[in-house]
Amino acid sequence: MDLKKVIRNIPDFPKPGIVFRDITTLLKNPEAFKYTLDKFYEKYHFQPITAIVGVEARGFIFGAPLASNLGLPFIPIRKPGKLPAETVCQSYQLEYGTDSIEIHKDALKEGDRVVIIDDLLATGGTASATGKLVRQLGAQVDSFAFVIELSFLKGRECLKGYEVFSLVEYTSE
Repeated sequence: MDLKKVIRNIPDFPKPGIVFRDITTLLKNPEAFKYTLDKFYEKYHFQPITAIVGVEARGFIFGAPLASNLGLPFIPIRKPGKLPAETVCQSYQLEYGTDSIEIHKDALKEGDRVVIIDDLLATGGTASATGKLVRQLGAQVDSFAFVIELSFLKGRECLKGYEVFSLVEYTSE
């Protein structure tokens, strides 16, 4: 299946010159959504991972069912103030400023091996910060997984030394 045919392109959103890759059309297509989850399952079901880490919010859409299908825990990464127990926080750079993400301190343990999943790899800032949180808890990042990779933004450079798996690549806006 060609996922590019079910991902909607919205020009000039959120600002002129940007083409937004909208996955809502993929999500409302049961065949495309199942295909996406199956591809992630095929990639990771034989690997010795112990948890799936999903980045708020769209990483939850793919990460939670993948974790369930693999029989593994799903660990959410959230924006500050959204997790109820004690957390660890990591800040990262955005195009215009900074942002932060958090994980529960007891979410992972020494020796855990995780796949970090999100819908999109752009500049790599969020993914890199997530990897730092995972490592801070003593766990190991085995792979980063994305539905879409905007390779022209060079997000892989932030993730050097790690396996990066993406289902769809866009080489330009």
